[in-house]
Amino acid sequence: MERKEVETKYRWKMEDVFESDEAWEQAFSALETLPDFAAYRGKLTSAENVAAYFALTEDYEKKLMRVYLYAHSRNDEDVRVTKYSAYVAKVMSLFTKYGAATSFAEPELTALPEETLKAFAAHPCLKDYDYYLSRMIARKKHVLSEKEELILAQTAEPMSVSSDVFGMLDDAELNLPYIMYEGKRVKLSHGLYSVILSGKDRAARANVFKKYYSAYEKIINTLATTYFGNVKKDIFYKNVRGYGSCLEMALSEEDVTRDVYDNLIAAVEAGAPVMHRYMEVRKKTLGYDKMHMYDLYIPLVEDAELRLSYEDAYELVLKGLSPLGEDYVALLKKGRDERWIDVCETEGKCGGAYSIGVYGVHPFVLLNYQQTTHDVFTIAHEMGHSLHSWFSNSSQPYAKADYKIFVAEVASTVNEVLLLKYLLKTSEDRKLRKYLLNYFMDMIRTTLFRQTQFAEFEQQAHAMAERGEPLNKDNLSALYYSLNKKYYGKALTHDRQIAIEWARIPHFYRSFYVYKYATGITAAIAIADRILTEGAPAVERYFNFLKGGCSTDPVTLLKGAGADLTQKETFAAAMKEFSDALEEFESLA
Repeated sequence: MERKEVETKYRWKMEDVFESDEAWEQAFSALETLPDFAAYRGKLTSAENVAAYFALTEDYEKKLMRVYLYAHSRNDEDVRVTKYSAYVAKVMSLFTKYGAATSFAEPELTALPEETLKAFAAHPCLKDYDYYLSRMIARKKHVLSEKEELILAQTAEPMSVSSDVFGMLDDAELNLPYIMYEGKRVKLSHGLYSVILSGKDRAARANVFKKYYSAYEKIINTLATTYFGNVKKDIFYKNVRGYGSCLEMALSEEDVTRDVYDNLIAAVEAGAPVMHRYMEVRKKTLGYDKMHMYDLYIPLVEDAELRLSYEDAYELVLKGLSPLGEDYVALLKKGRDERWIDVCETEGKCGGAYSIGVYGVHPFVLLNYQQTTHDVFTIAHEMGHSLHSWFSNSSQPYAKADYKIFVAEVASTVNEVLLLKYLLKTSEDRKLRKYLLNYFMDMIRTTLFRQTQFAEFEQQAHAMAERGEPLNKDNLSALYYSLNKKYYGKALTHDRQIAIEWARIPHFYRSFYVYKYATGITAAIAIADRILTEGAPAVERYFNFLKGGCSTDPVTLLKGAGADLTQKETFAAAMKEFSDALEEFESLA
């Protein structure tokens, strides 16, 4: 289906950003001539001058992000339209230009005495920047001179080569084989691999699993070298900036303490017996003598999908999220009725789903709705992101509105958990209950357990390199294989091919990112439980979190909402939810 065939009500209203392409082009043109940022060079020594400089950058950034939102979103409507890909390229070039023009500011500020920065943070004219300035004090010892920072800024492009190489190998030059699919000889792709792996035909799953990994095996030395290059990049920045480890550096950027990371890995390790039991149950339910890695993505309950139209799915989401109160539900309706959402899959449209927004404009959601249970949950998930942004942007000044990535998956997952528990509460169909319990357990398996496995792999791989050990295909594969056995247990046959799964994970090129998915679902489960058991007081605390933006560190914000990630008990509670779901699933067998 072409985009022009889609009813207007199912297309996002990008006119809320710019009325037309011509209006966008005018706005972009006005931004090409940068303000005189350099006028403040050497003058960021008084609170008044710093406030004036921040006001100048803030005004420019708001306009720049607006033109980015429009270009990015129009491009994703149909990637075949070269006009909008050119828009995106022009905006990205402007980002680079802006970054270079303002690169002097942070080194200049961090060079100031700590007492001066503290005085700035306490000054009335800089109240919107108090958290930012406090973080600058914390980073002070890791920021170099202006000249050195300029040199480091210029390393950004060459230091991204490893990631770029992986992307090119994985997307363009990976020689995936041809297979027979639905009676036709077709070339295997990443998307088709996922489709077949979740399909009923076991012989097809086994075949595609082996062929898929055989393509990676042929270039495994190149991939190992590429990954090692990315790790060495992290070590370079760690050494230059004076951090004790790459992990410490990554956590510092998110203002997250080390105990959160350690608690996560320790809790998942302690909960491993429950996962091992789930593997036993899955094996028994499927009726297999041996269960392989390619058997993990098929549902244990067949023919129980929620096949709903988009309208019915949205009404279900409204009901499922009603514990969040009338105001929240009203905003969900507003988003639907005022066309925040691009619903239908069309030719050339970007795949998947996401939420995007910038300060001063309501958020937008891209969907490719297909009437599956997963798609129903995707609505709840992406609107969770959008309303998080809505509350944050509506409650905080620009400087504090953009919440940390560490908490980015919390609101979306709270919505998923609330919807799931609503369906479990209201469903009397035994088969549907089993399906939903299986859905929940696999959500925890793939988000909490699997992402923690990834996080432990990253931690250990970086530690090996920091000790001076070279990373190659053999020690990386040995490490990953041992972790796979640790996390999944003896009920699973650990196919030799899974040892090289590390080689195909794009997130490993965004070091120490994956743990945020695991902490996000842990926090979400804790918050959803409090909302359902405590009611209005818990909802109010949760709304304070949604409105918090970046007004303080993310761990403190989550603690206020009832999810203290510095305590092992919070992670243990998520494990109990998994165990309880497994017990009920077994009781319904």
